[in-house]
Amino acid sequence: MNGRLLVFNCHEAWVYQLHLLRRPLDVVVDLPGRHLRGWDSAVRPLPPLARLVSLGDVRASRETYDCILAHNLTDLLDVKTLPGPRLLVIHLTLDGMILEQRAKTERRDFQRATARFLSMSRAHVMAVSLLKGRSWGFTNEEDVVPLTADPADYLPWQGDRAAALRIASFVMRRPQTLLWSLHQQAFADVPVTLVGHNPELPGVRPSRDWDELKRILQHHRFYIHTADPNLEDGYNTATLEAMAAGLPVLGNCHPTSPIQHGVNGFLSDDPVELKSYAQQLLADHELARQMGQAAQRTVLEQFSGEAFRTGMLRCIEEAQRLWHLPGADTSLGGNHRDQ
Repeated sequence: MNGRLLVFNCHEAWVYQLHLLRRPLDVVVDLPGRHLRGWDSAVRPLPPLARLVSLGDVRASRETYDCILAHNLTDLLDVKTLPGPRLLVIHLTLDGMILEQRAKTERRDFQRATARFLSMSRAHVMAVSLLKGRSWGFTNEEDVVPLTADPADYLPWQGDRAAALRIASFVMRRPQTLLWSLHQQAFADVPVTLVGHNPELPGVRPSRDWDELKRILQHHRFYIHTADPNLEDGYNTATLEAMAAGLPVLGNCHPTSPIQHGVNGFLSDDPVELKSYAQQLLADHELARQMGQAAQRTVLEQFSGEAFRTGMLRCIEEAQRLWHLPGADTSLGGNHRDQ
């Protein structure tokens, strides 16, 4: 496979990882409902071999895509007139999405409606984690393609700033998902830098670009990730990025956390304990360095770029198989408007 792929502009850090496939890539921008209409270079640069296109241009062109990658059902509806294999990428838990969007649809009803639509569209489904796939009713572990981060992409860790770092956007809209109450209790008296789109929080801003983010990661002592085990994984792209950059991680006890307590970070559901671990790392630069090196090894072993590449190619091939099944009706229908 070496043909062009089509992907929608969302989850830029994940889309950037597609450069590991070494495939030409069209990225659909200028879509409504996004906090930024174009590509968000504050998160990642545009991937090599990628170009930005409008949905109108895509519809008007005669381009044939090896696969169309969608982030939600709305994306699939937007390309219903285009030929080509479809791959739906699940980035969020269904329970977390229902909570954050205050949707009134019952979970089981949403699952059934999604399954019907995907069957009509002949779309294959993959998820970035088993938790997220299962929340939508998809449990095939072969269709889970974990996130990735490469320590070679980051600057040598210095940790000379005795402060914690957290990268998260719109935290006030996701307090339960991010266990924000635990975060506030544990780190109230700890210097913490919050980076991301958070218009409700004065003085908080996203990084200007990936280079600035790398410098921020280089200088902070440790990273924070807290999440409700029913709504979010025990890590995300930013967590893996911090680990790749050599930062140990503090967080709550979570069954999917890549953190081994006392080895590459500390875990506790007790805010008093978390604060004591934070103070320990702030006071002991060498301990933070050793744990950060262990965190880098964890990323290399459990979230490698090659595993991402292999998994994505496998899912794209399955999407192509479904699309080309003998007698398949590849006309789309349905009226579901969001994932």
